[in-house]
Amino acid sequence: MKAWILPRLGSIDDLQLADIPEPVAAPGEVVLTVRYAALNPADRYLAEDQYPARPSFPHILGRDAVDVVASIGPGVTAVRPGQRLAVLRGEAGVSRPGTFAELVAVPAENLVHVPDDWTDQQAAGATLVYLTAYQALTQWGELPPSVVLVTGASGGVGIACIQLAVSLGHTVIALSRGQAKVQVLRDMGAAAVFDSTNPQWRKQCKEFLGERRVDLAIDNVGGPVLPAVIDTLGMCGRVSVVGRLAGPVPEFNTASLLFRRIRIGGVAVGTYSNAESRQAWQAVLQLLAKTGARPLVDRVFPFDQLPVAFSRLREGPLGKVPGVFPDLNWARRPPMQ
Repeated sequence: MKAWILPRLGSIDDLQLADIPEPVAAPGEVVLTVRYAALNPADRYLAEDQYPARPSFPHILGRDAVDVVASIGPGVTAVRPGQRLAVLRGEAGVSRPGTFAELVAVPAENLVHVPDDWTDQQAAGATLVYLTAYQALTQWGELPPSVVLVTGASGGVGIACIQLAVSLGHTVIALSRGQAKVQVLRDMGAAAVFDSTNPQWRKQCKEFLGERRVDLAIDNVGGPVLPAVIDTLGMCGRVSVVGRLAGPVPEFNTASLLFRRIRIGGVAVGTYSNAESRQAWQAVLQLLAKTGARPLVDRVFPFDQLPVAFSRLREGPLGKVPGVFPDLNWARRPPMQ
């Protein structure tokens, strides 16, 4: 089968398209054909040795995918060949071969159903970003209707955060670069959208909120944005740190946390058990069903253009690239007849 392999840690540019043996389902496993797979920033982080995983090499990246079950291993009873399923969070693409291949073997417990009225492209990039968004919104416990600020709001996790936060009854402030994506973010339910490259965005945000302040910030960006985000928080404000697309925070005064009792916590869906992941996924589907929201697809790339898809991911897509969430999805072949 065809697969994109990473020969060593170093760079996402080291990916090579190769022919390798097809996987065989071990006990408790399922082999899934990969019709669409989604790109995530974590794929690049792993390739660049910025991720706490040490897979054997050559390694196949890719954590999200959707298609039909090709075969099942001994002991698998809950899944049958021909079912349309998606990969839930697990070790695929992390410590074991991932989804940037024509076939992938995963434990049966790491497969979930997706709504029948979602397209394959929508389903392919949904699980990881929505689980991440859900953890970011809920890790501090029950939150009454509040003001939620989302940085990197036009990316995969950002869109998921907006959709879930709106369903939960929160007022959403979206932060994104430039003006091109403003209307889409408003259509998603954001009450206000500010340009993160505008030095006045904090002032604009405070003027919009009046006497209110941000209760929860979900930061997908890091870098110099994080201290500015902290400045918008009110008493007992919280920050869920999802990513660091803008790199490390260059300067941070911890005194900014003290007098408002601000709390900062990291988000890592890898800490979910399988049972917790499945519970979170069901909660996500219920929230999306309340508003009719669906995953947003940016663009779809052919299988042999995976490096181009990663370039699109780096640019900052609108949603995920198959064009969905990370952030990005690619198609490996035309739809089956």
